[in-house]
Amino acid sequence: MIRRVVLSFVATCLIAGSALAQNNRVDVVAPSAPELATYGKYAVGVRTIQVTDKNRPDILNTKEGGPTARYDRTLTVEVWYPAKLAAGQKPGGDYHTITRDPSISTTLHGSAVRDAAPAASDGAFPLVIVSHGYPGNRFLMSHLTESLASKGFVVASIDHKDSTYDDQQAFASTLYNRAFDQLFVLNEMNRLGKADAGGFLAGLVDASRTGIVGYSMGGYGVVNVIGGGYSAASETLNGAPPNRLLAERGAANPNYRRSIDSRIKAAIAIAPWGMQVGFWDADGLKGIGTPVLFVAGSVDDVAGYEKGTKAIYEAAINADRYLLTFVNANHNAGAPIPAPAEAYAASADGRSAPFAHYADAVWDTVRMNNILDHFATAFFGVYLKGEADKQTYLDPGWKGFKQRTAVGLTLEHARPAR
Repeated sequence: MIRRVVLSFVATCLIAGSALAQNNRVDVVAPSAPELATYGKYAVGVRTIQVTDKNRPDILNTKEGGPTARYDRTLTVEVWYPAKLAAGQKPGGDYHTITRDPSISTTLHGSAVRDAAPAASDGAFPLVIVSHGYPGNRFLMSHLTESLASKGFVVASIDHKDSTYDDQQAFASTLYNRAFDQLFVLNEMNRLGKADAGGFLAGLVDASRTGIVGYSMGGYGVVNVIGGGYSAASETLNGAPPNRLLAERGAANPNYRRSIDSRIKAAIAIAPWGMQVGFWDADGLKGIGTPVLFVAGSVDDVAGYEKGTKAIYEAAINADRYLLTFVNANHNAGAPIPAPAEAYAASADGRSAPFAHYADAVWDTVRMNNILDHFATAFFGVYLKGEADKQTYLDPGWKGFKQRTAVGLTLEHARPAR
């Protein structure tokens, strides 16, 4: 009798879990969502491209004290863009992918239409680059990529080689390659977006107005890309790339300082990993001058909060910066999509527990996604499009939030010291 009751309870939980996963939808906007979480005026198209960086240092095949091996590094990139649907064509489409457990496949459902015609007649749109965690994949923040594309941005989300669910390798590769991947994709999107480039992106991308979003190790890359040079100590930390290769993007390297890309006008760093273990120091973080929105959970035990994200926010004294905190959230604050239904089932049958990769113990994922989409819309609207009316959504007062729906959030703002 007890066994039947327990099994019945487990089955009920699985059914409820599948419902909570919103049938694997990434485009849910809840009734309680803040104003700018709602999709914009554009239909959304999506396509997959591959780009190859030739002759990149091959971290996994370079030995300490030996010569730097090199290889051609190919990245898969998912591109979302404003689209114009053909007569009779309806919004919506699927993403066939895998979960945190690579043996478990899933199909996600969203509003984007595969291979839809671009809204090319509306001119070039600002670019947003999206960078997942370790491990992750290009669909992990697809709630955000679709939302931004509907509002007039071209969004390029990267599958970082050696750092995805199905090809995860030694951490040193991610430590070295993350910033280089982000900058390489920016250059490729700029090339593919030129008016005479041919292809669906030609004339569609204005890379001179680029924003960048990174979560966890993606955030680690973002902090470095926008001017947070790595500390000297990071070059020899446990697991660091061989031969002090992180010095290439270290704060003490004058060539690094000259490499900061002026096309990147704004950044969002969500739970950026690294500060809590010494990859930056206060002097290195003074190099950040790009406006940045930091996002964090106040009990993040992966990237840290007081000694992690908040410490970066406080030390980046030369940047116009914001800190959005989900009180009592952990590392998954805002970034990951709702856990696919398959992640619930996998947790129950004992094969693995991928559910925790997406979820938070306190906060509802859809609510967090909607809040992040709202603030990203305002932030990039101000800094990439010059939409002055969006500034009020970043000011005190929680504009755009329905009564009582800002509970559990804090938002801080600090202006640059110089």
